[in-house]
Amino acid sequence: MPSQLSSSSSLEEIDETLILIPGLPNDVGEHILSLLPYSHHSRVKLTRKSWNLFLSSKTLFSLRRIHRRLSHLLCIFPQDPHICSPFLFDPENLAWHPLPPLPCNPNEYGLCNFNSIALGPYLYVLGGSLFDTRSFPLDRPCSSSSAFRYNFLTLQWDRLAPMLSPRGSFACAALPGTDQIIVAGGGSRHNMFRAAGSRIRSVERYDVGRDEWVSMNGLPAFRAGCVGFTVRGDKKEEFWVMGGYGESRTVAGMFPMDEYCRDAVVMELKENGRGNWRRTGDMWGEGERPRFGKIVVVDDEEGGRPSVFMLDNKYILRYNMDTNRWLKESRVPRANVYGGSFGFVVLNEELHVMTPVNGVDSTETRWSRQQKRVGTLFSQIYHPRKKTWRFLVTKPPFNEPLDFNTAVMCPIRL
Repeated sequence: MPSQLSSSSSLEEIDETLILIPGLPNDVGEHILSLLPYSHHSRVKLTRKSWNLFLSSKTLFSLRRIHRRLSHLLCIFPQDPHICSPFLFDPENLAWHPLPPLPCNPNEYGLCNFNSIALGPYLYVLGGSLFDTRSFPLDRPCSSSSAFRYNFLTLQWDRLAPMLSPRGSFACAALPGTDQIIVAGGGSRHNMFRAAGSRIRSVERYDVGRDEWVSMNGLPAFRAGCVGFTVRGDKKEEFWVMGGYGESRTVAGMFPMDEYCRDAVVMELKENGRGNWRRTGDMWGEGERPRFGKIVVVDDEEGGRPSVFMLDNKYILRYNMDTNRWLKESRVPRANVYGGSFGFVVLNEELHVMTPVNGVDSTETRWSRQQKRVGTLFSQIYHPRKKTWRFLVTKPPFNEPLDFNTAVMCPIRL
């Protein structure tokens, strides 16, 4: 392990002589404190030394998982995380909590199209596209191979071993039951150059314990802008890569355009990483208009097949793995009322359709006129099993409205 990695074993052990709650055994006090929402921890830690130690220990996260009291949070990266702090959003308590920015490299700027994924009490930021003052020409982006991890125990960022291949706009998934992350495809595409940049096929797997990246069999073809997820079946586990674009073409020999992928590719995961890829075939029927909206995955808590959804304008589509077709699931109640960009993310098995607005209908919310002028974040939340919609309004801490076309979001349970 690199010397710059923080080890949880270096944390100060909880002194048994310290009383968590006077008059109660410490095991009872631990249970009570473990029920506090994570968004309240920063204030509670200042109350007592023993509370600070307990709320910064692995024991806390173990108890929260055992008692199923995890807070379902959303980490939002509004801009380049080197210069703009990411924020944790707790939708249940309408609370926001800032995280420190990434360690800064003075030669790099404009990081975007990176991937963020949560694994236990850690948040990973991998790859991306950026500008490097040491590269030429200066007006073209390049891919990044950097990897960072935020430790919610030490409240610090750690620099990890870099990926074998620099990449941005790639598929990424955590392998269930293991401390491993798999990444696939990507390239150097940047927000300022939509169809320019490189494409790659390489696939890698990261071992958290060893801080090591291992190469796997590459994708059948170049693909970037895609999503990745795992599917568990009878005695086998698969890694799916869906959506995205392959090669680019030009219109009239001048304007570059992406060639979007109409299929998904699947690898059966094996210990040696030598699994072969297979194609699902065209996911759109004859005469059917292909749709290329944002894709999210709802994992099955029982270990079964996940549910895959796509947000296409005002409709939510569900993917049927058996028929390899997308079917209409529901219609967003207020899809075109406010305009602007939409975020699409999964939190606690619900689909959140999010958009920043300058004001909302006073009959539906209780925000003051001053708060409406500042701007709010309006979420339309769909529950796939109950087939119901609900609405949520909050005032974000950002100085400028979120642009969900470029912002990166990552669900995390703490």
